[in-house]
Amino acid sequence: MNIVKDALNREIERRRTFAIISHPDAGKTTLTEKLLLYGGAIHMAGSVKARKASHHAVSDWMEIEKQRGISVTSSVMQFNYNNYCINILDTPGHQDFSEDTYRTLVAADSAVMLIDGAKGVENQTIKLFQVCKMRGLPIFTFINKMDRASKDTFSLMQELEDVLGIRSYPMNWPIGTDGDFKGVYNRMLRQIVLFTNDKAHGQAIINSTKGSVDDPIFKDLLGEPYYSKLVEDIELLDVAGDSFNLKKILKGELTPIFFGSAMTNFGVELFLEEFLNMSPHPREQLFGDKIIEPLSNDFSGFIFKIQANMNPNHRDRLAFMRICSGVFERGMQVFHSKTGKPIRLAQPQQFMAQEREIVDLAYPGDIVGLFDPGIFSIGDALSTNGNLIFTGIPSFPAEHFARVAAKDTMKRKQFLKGITQLAEEGAIQVYKQPDIGIEEFIIGAVGVLQFEVLEYRLRNEYGVDLKLTNLNHRHARWITDISGNPDELNITSTTLIVKDTRDNFVLLFENEWSIQWALDRNKGLSLRNIL
Repeated sequence: MNIVKDALNREIERRRTFAIISHPDAGKTTLTEKLLLYGGAIHMAGSVKARKASHHAVSDWMEIEKQRGISVTSSVMQFNYNNYCINILDTPGHQDFSEDTYRTLVAADSAVMLIDGAKGVENQTIKLFQVCKMRGLPIFTFINKMDRASKDTFSLMQELEDVLGIRSYPMNWPIGTDGDFKGVYNRMLRQIVLFTNDKAHGQAIINSTKGSVDDPIFKDLLGEPYYSKLVEDIELLDVAGDSFNLKKILKGELTPIFFGSAMTNFGVELFLEEFLNMSPHPREQLFGDKIIEPLSNDFSGFIFKIQANMNPNHRDRLAFMRICSGVFERGMQVFHSKTGKPIRLAQPQQFMAQEREIVDLAYPGDIVGLFDPGIFSIGDALSTNGNLIFTGIPSFPAEHFARVAAKDTMKRKQFLKGITQLAEEGAIQVYKQPDIGIEEFIIGAVGVLQFEVLEYRLRNEYGVDLKLTNLNHRHARWITDISGNPDELNITSTTLIVKDTRDNFVLLFENEWSIQWALDRNKGLSLRNIL
């Protein structure tokens, strides 16, 4: 390997690019903050719950996020820790924003699945897990909120297998699960780690006491009941549990489990160190029928997210690019897959949420923000060889729909611009009924709260108040095969025929019964729920 290749290989091997997935309120943004804290990227962790506090979570940059105490858009953070270069893709936990989450997972090499210890596997976790499984992503599980009363630990392991269909291997084991959490047992090191609650409310790195499980001092520190139960649990895990198998982990067939509390920092550092040691560096990517290796001499990347108005003072628009191969250099010329034309990447940026800095060099696995004058779309490929098409970002069906129009018809231009830009970001799905003009659209979202975000952003970023009418439809299906004219389909009276932004015909149904009705009564009709 020549010197250039060797240097590129070193940069690839030290990178970890991962997404954090969870059900709403499992503590995902809090965990992200604590990873940044232990990585030295921030000096004091913020609280996403303190809505009126002056110190908000680093990853929540949008004003509505600070007001509501939730994450509504993906954010990207890069920092260095122990010679690793870490790219965290913090994704929205609310079901309303999972479309953005789905796309972000395409840019990740692995996923951290966060589970509330008291609630176990929840609906949104199931959906996101399925996307990870579809992509073959390795999944690392952090069972959170162990400082509160939680489910039985063995029951949680069984739930992972029964609900998600994945076997698990606990890397550590909690001591105290009834609201009396005292620390964890590190199975790999046969070491007990007891944590000290220093009343800092998780804002600073905490101290801990470590030592061998065989050291008699821990029997005294824990007390007989806790110590005996721990020894009993360890023996049961060793005899009846799955064996550690890194190959299965990297194939997504086995998930390592870590127990802890992101809010109080219990177990976060242990998780971070083991995760970095086991998780994969940037992997090969599929562009159509071509497999692109990270070590390729040719540069390649794809756009997985577009965000307008990150800086309201400048009304800017950024396209987020995942680098797949080669070395990215500021000012380099690449070919744009959608137009086939060369473009120069003159103002590349990297992020700590809304904080940005110009980047001169970046490598496979890194996320770079590109100034977008309106030429980029989600899924666009950028490469130096000019003939790559990226096909790895699917479209998922919305589950809630509404008719929208501008209250003030004189603001039609701003209305169209706002709807178009938010659709290009992937924040909403936009449909048109063929016989209705451009003054009205049907908007699709995965959850109803997304409509509130739509109204908020159009009012605050584009000066447009919306007239919004909720629809009873709950299912969108793309028509992939049909004999005859779509207008002549035999469908229920409430089913709508619309077109998406790519001019594909879509049927909007109120219920599953209506879907089956259409399939039974239209010979040759083929529908898809993922495009």
